[in-house]
Amino acid sequence: MQRIALHTRLRPGSESEYDDVHASIPAELATAIRAAGVHGWWIWRDGPDLFHLVEVEDYQRMRHALREHPANVAWQARMAPLLDVPDDYSGTDSGLPLVWALPAERDGAIR
Repeated sequence: MQRIALHTRLRPGSESEYDDVHASIPAELATAIRAAGVHGWWIWRDGPDLFHLVEVEDYQRMRHALREHPANVAWQARMAPLLDVPDDYSGTDSGLPLVWALPAERDGAIR
């Protein structure tokens, strides 16, 4: 399982619309994302900056699986006008590099 952190940025003034669109994503998109190996996807927003945490079996495989999936193509077309740099799923990015982590405690010991 991989945990991938991502950063994207909204175009100025599109914050409210972005939030509204994400209030409910299409069921077929959620199904496609899960079928591509995603176990969880969280997005936080600070003004125009978006921070994503993705728990996925294989990030590169997920990106490849969703690149041409009709539900994702439609979603990316909907998101493109809201994003500073639209995602076309053609890259080989691996997310943000991890700088530091506080491991979870187990049985009173940090591991």
